Amino acid sequence: MSTPLDTLWYTHSPVPTGLGIAVQSGRLAEAFQPLGTSIQSLRESSEREVREAHYDHHLRNSVRHGGNIPAIWAYASGVQTRVLGLSWADEVQLILTTEDSGVRTVRDLKNRRFGLPKWANVQIDFTRAQALRGLENALKLEGLNVADVELVDYPYGGTHSDEQVTHVHGAAVTLGVNRVSRRNNELIGLLRGDIDAIFLKGAAALQLAHEFGLRVVIDTGSHPDPLIRSNNGTPRTLTVDINLLEQHFGACKRIVDVLLRTEQWAWANADETRRYLARELNTSEYWVAAAYGEDAHRRLRTTLDSRSIEALQDFTDFLHRWDFIPRRFDVREWIDFRVLEAVIGSTSRVAT
Repeated sequence: MSTPLDTLWYTHSPVPTGLGIAVQSGRLAEAFQPLGTSIQSLRESSEREVREAHYDHHLRNSVRHGGNIPAIWAYASGVQTRVLGLSWADEVQLILTTEDSGVRTVRDLKNRRFGLPKWANVQIDFTRAQALRGLENALKLEGLNVADVELVDYPYGGTHSDEQVTHVHGAAVTLGVNRVSRRNNELIGLLRGDIDAIFLKGAAALQLAHEFGLRVVIDTGSHPDPLIRSNNGTPRTLTVDINLLEQHFGACKRIVDVLLRTEQWAWANADETRRYLARELNTSEYWVAAAYGEDAHRRLRTTLDSRSIEALQDFTDFLHRWDFIPRRFDVREWIDFRVLEAVIGSTSRVAT
């Protein structure tokens, strides 16, 4: 029997996730209210060490749904977590250039300068990793590799957890924003003509491309091969720490149950779901649809299907090959199928 859970810590990336909507809509809090469990947000904590758990997953009794790079890094570094589900919501993954750069196709990137972010004080530089992945996958399609491109680093100071997040009218807002630290240095380099191309993803990528008149060289996020599309957000990991799983198995089942019910609600409520996602991304419903598809509400689907597991393994191997994580591992050893099976039964989409 599960022991009482005093506090459940949750965190989700500002991207389309079932957990994000479950939090916004009050479904997560409502599900735990009968148990007397306090629901607390990591990213809204006033303590930087607590906020850092969004990236290193060190906090006991926490659930995280979001980009997979920090979750993979934490497990590879010895943090005891387990994957309870994988969600796959395709998003635009753009290599962008300026109109006057002369770059029209991926082949034109050969011997050109490509800007990459480089954070100095973070445990895992997920922005650099996802940009390298987008670049490598694009070049692979033309028989090229990253060595054919000149990489130019754009340094950033501070950490991803320096600023506290709060919600104003439902939208996530960062408190105490330092405009210098928050600006995109690679984009500035591209606009100045110092480099020839950069990688950006999601709704923000489309907005910036539109605002500055940038040319899309390729969108790897729309490629038919899921391994070309796999990156930080494809698939996204639903993870819990081992204490929550072993000592509060019932709470884990409750989390997955409310997540799946929220996704089922989303499939039937397209307009409301887009409004939730727009608040989650702090953008408009137009850019949500443009970046994640008119069927964005139907892309909220958490499973443990073989496609997602294969893509997670391929991406984990990529992170090890580029020295972003300290060891390679079999992702199936990281996955615990029991919770999802208990919630939706053995005849589900769970991989065999």
